[in-house]
Formats: sequence, C-alpha cells, structure tokens
Amino acid sequence: MTSIDAPSTSESSLSFTQGLLLGQLSVVILIGAFIKFFIFGDPPSSDVTAALRATERRSRTLAHKRSLLTLRGSTPRHSTPVLNKKRSSVLRNPPPLTTNTILSKTYYNVDSHQPESLDWFNVLVAQTIAQFRADAQHDNAILTSLSKTLNGTKRPEYLDEIKVTEISLGEDFPIFSNCRVIPLDDDGLSSATGRGEGGTAGREHGRLQARMDVDLGDFITLAVETKLLLNYPKPLVAVLPVALAVSVVRFSGTLSISFVPGGVNSSPTTLAFSFLDDYRLDLSVRSLVGSRSRLQDVPKIAQLVEARLHTWFDDRAVEPRFQQIELPSLWPRKKNTRGGDESSSEPASVSRAKGKEMERDLREEARREVEAEARARAETERSKEDGLRWRRRSRADSEKSYVMPGSMPY
Repeated sequence: MTSIDAPSTSESSLSFTQGLLLGQLSVVILIGAFIKFFIFGDPPSSDVTAALRATERRSRTLAHKRSLLTLRGSTPRHSTPVLNKKRSSVLRNPPPLTTNTILSKTYYNVDSHQPESLDWFNVLVAQTIAQFRADAQHDNAILTSLSKTLNGTKRPEYLDEIKVTEISLGEDFPIFSNCRVIPLDDDGLSSATGRGEGGTAGREHGRLQARMDVDLGDFITLAVETKLLLNYPKPLVAVLPVALAVSVVRFSGTLSISFVPGGVNSSPTTLAFSFLDDYRLDLSVRSLVGSRSRLQDVPKIAQLVEARLHTWFDDRAVEPRFQQIELPSLWPRKKNTRGGDESSSEPASVSRAKGKEMERDLREEARREVEAEARARAETERSKEDGLRWRRRSRADSEKSYVMPGSMPY
C-alpha cells in the first residue's frame, strides 16, 4: 500500500513546484514587460502625436457643425416677437445696423481685403507682457496664486503638498499676423461670401469676427515637486518623491475674436475669443521619480502630462468652446480721467488730486494763522497783566517810602 502511494505523492509535489515556478516566472515576465513597454518604451514622434490630436479635434469640430446644421434644418426659424414699449420722442431711432452696413461704412470688403500684419498690436502686447514679467520679479503674488491653484481646496489622500520649485516666464513675445475679418451667422458659423444676394442675406443678422495667426517660440517653465503617499494597510507605509517640470516650447494657431452685443435685457457687451482646432502646442516634460534609485524622464509620464494639458486647453479655449469676458462701460467719465495740469485743462477746474492738495495747503495755512493770532492775543494779555502788576508794585513802594510829617511810624 505504501509503495503504491509514493509515486502519486512525488508527482503531486513535482506539479506544485512546477506551478509555483511557472507562476513566479509569469509574474517576472509581466513586470519586465510593464517596465520595458510602459515606463521605458519609446514614445511616438511629436509630429505623429500632433497629427493624431489635430485629426481628433477636427472631427469634433465637424461633428459640432453638422449638429448645428441639422438642428437649423429641422427647427423652423420664427421671428422674435418685439414688445411694444413707449419710446422717447427726443432720442432719434437710428436705422437698423447690420453687418453689411458696418462693412460698407468702414470700407472693408471681406472678399478682397488683404490680411493685416498687426505690427502695432505686437508692440502693445509685448509691452504688457514685459510689465507683467517685471511685476512678477518684485512680487510673490504669482507664486502664491500658483501654489493655491495646484493644491486646491481638497487634495487627494495619496498626494502630499505640491511645492513650486521653478517659474520661468520666458524672454520672447507672441507674434500676431495675418489678421482678417469674416462675417458669422447667428450660430457662429462662417457666412457665405462672394455669392451675390445669397451671401449678403446669409450675414444680415450675424456678427463680425477677427481671425489672426499666433506664433510663440519660447521656453516657459513650471517645475513642481511632491510625494506620492501609500496609506494602506496603515498610513504612510511608503513615500515616493516625484519632481516634474513642464515647459512650453512652441505654440502656433489661429485666434478668433468677436464682440457679442448685449441683449434687450440690458446685458453687457462681451468679448468672446477662442482658438481654431488647427493649433500646435509642443511641450517638454522632465520627470524624476524616487529618492535613492531615481528614474529620470519617464516617457509614459510625459505622455500622460501632455495629454492632460491638451485636454484642459481643448475644454476651455478651442472651438466650439470659447471664453467670454464682460466689457466695462466705455463712456468717458470724469472720475476715470488721469494726467494733465491746470494749463492744459479748463481755467476753473483742476484735477481731483490737485484740488485735495490745495485744500490741504489752505487748511494748514488757516491753522497757522489761527495759532499766530492766539499767540499774539496771549502775549498782549500777558503784557497787560505785567504792566498792571508793575503799576501796583510801584504804587505800594511809593507809599512805603513816603512818610507824612508828624505821623506815627508803622
């Protein structure tokens, strides 16, 4: 009986050993493949990645336009009812202002006008950016704002505090060029031009949009460092330091700007801007993982960071999405006036700062005059009291020194 059970026991132990070795070998192979292809795998070239992202953005834009056209064809357009309100008889009603009227009065032909270079605009933008960089050198406001933005109000449990280690705002300036104005319809689609009456009717109730090319070649860097925390099975079981630096190397695209007029409910005029889907954004991502045995410039981390940044930008400022900013009132007001002096202004008016200074000087002069009069009055009274006291003393002395003959001594 024992001789029969011995071979089965040896076979079972042998199969267990083989299974254990095979399992460990498969785990080692999986870990090696993960490290080779996921961490140290060669990333695709920047041109291929940019072409794929451009294709995805273009397909998304075309799908949005098709949906708008489908909705426009299925939904009949009805004229908006106009409420009959009592209007002032003093203020004259101007004729209806359309896109064609604006273009004709400004002598701008969208079909034949040549694109503009925008050299003057580049100078103004460069001065603004230079002032911003100079202010950032003397104030830590940008560092504080970035730290608050990166850490947020609620940080994940596996992430330690994010510290900003380097900020570089670059040295060059964006160059705007090739500016052209195109008409848009109510849905924000480009109207047909150069088609006779059909093109004119297509942009009767639309708005105008300015499109310009933007090109920036610079090195704008933001470097941060943090720690990945492993809190299972107990808090702070393992800590993995991570350092990351992201740099914008090149950006080129087409910027579109348009004014959206306010409605009948007194809504303010807004400035809407966005980028077309043909932009190119090249990033440089440097990473450092670990404290002793460090992994430097992991390709997969760079791909994840680039994909995240592109998604963040697409969701905010790439058509069909756009940014909208309310514009303040441009009506000239006295409280907003700065500069100038009395010679250049009206004779009977002075600036507010000058008026305050003159009022302060007059008040100080009046105070000095009052104090001088009080001192003079006090001196006069003191001199009168001294004279009266001297006369009383002299009278008493004279009475003591003069003795009547025959009088009794004191």
